[in-house]
Amino acid sequence: MKRKIFKAILIIAGVLIIGIASLLAYVKTALPNVGDPQKITIERTPERIERGKYLANNVMVCIDCHSRRDWTLFAGPPVAGTEGQGGEVFDHKLGFPGTFIAPNITPASIGTYTDGELFRAITTGVAKDGRALFPIMPYNNFGQLAEEDVKSVIAYIRTLKPIENKTGTSEADFPMNFIMNTIPHPANFKPIPERSDLVTYGKYLVTAASCYDCHTKQVKGEFVGEPFAGGMEFQFPDGAILRSPNITPHSTGIANWNEQAFVNRFKSYTDTNYIPKKMEAGAMQTVMPWTMYGGMTEYDLKAIYAYLQTLKPVENTIVKFSPATEKQGS
Repeated sequence: MKRKIFKAILIIAGVLIIGIASLLAYVKTALPNVGDPQKITIERTPERIERGKYLANNVMVCIDCHSRRDWTLFAGPPVAGTEGQGGEVFDHKLGFPGTFIAPNITPASIGTYTDGELFRAITTGVAKDGRALFPIMPYNNFGQLAEEDVKSVIAYIRTLKPIENKTGTSEADFPMNFIMNTIPHPANFKPIPERSDLVTYGKYLVTAASCYDCHTKQVKGEFVGEPFAGGMEFQFPDGAILRSPNITPHSTGIANWNEQAFVNRFKSYTDTNYIPKKMEAGAMQTVMPWTMYGGMTEYDLKAIYAYLQTLKPVENTIVKFSPATEKQGS
């Protein structure tokens, strides 16, 4: 009897092992599956390039992650002349399940990509060679925008100065290296809302700017916090930790901010009198690209504020910054 039970257990274990192995093989070889890239040629009209420049620099902030940032200054503004060269690293120190490196998106690197391949990568997270991209680039958000806006971004980055800069290779930890393949899905494009519908238009901009992604707590790439209630941690090389603030309309969030105060906070970083603050050791630093988002129009910032005011208020007091010495002594 014992021998039969033992044999049955071995058979069940074998079936499970084969089943898991088959599933992993399927995920690794058959996914992602979002279809072939479109055969499109995006005309680089002045209007598209200008719209794409605005989106890539001030709303979707593609140029922020795909450039070299000067962390000796407050908010790490992009270094002039490095626009699009890539190299920004998102790794375990920032809470990511692996090491992910922003690629070079200047014509020196993406020249081999067709417009359709770029369009698929930006909106579904599938690279030219069929690899799944880790959603540090929020392609699931970009896939909810208007097709024309994505095409405008592509038209713009095609005009960037070519920079020869070979970035490292991104590598995901197990099991994220398998999970990644299940994340890409076909885009769900939506038209740009009427600007007069301030809340709906604001939601579109919040999606494009991926406010949710940084202002919702994540652990190893998985959202675990209340939407927009803050708490995502970013660790700096010296060990200091920044936590994203609560931006829901609660007293622990932005309930006490009026529209003008919200707009002024952003626009203060593009004021002609603004001089980037030189950072001293131990001073509070931030990953929020204020100088880039500050380039949004006042109307767009007001729309974002209007949408944020419609969110569910969440009580969540955030300790925004823990200096390295405080962390080491805890």
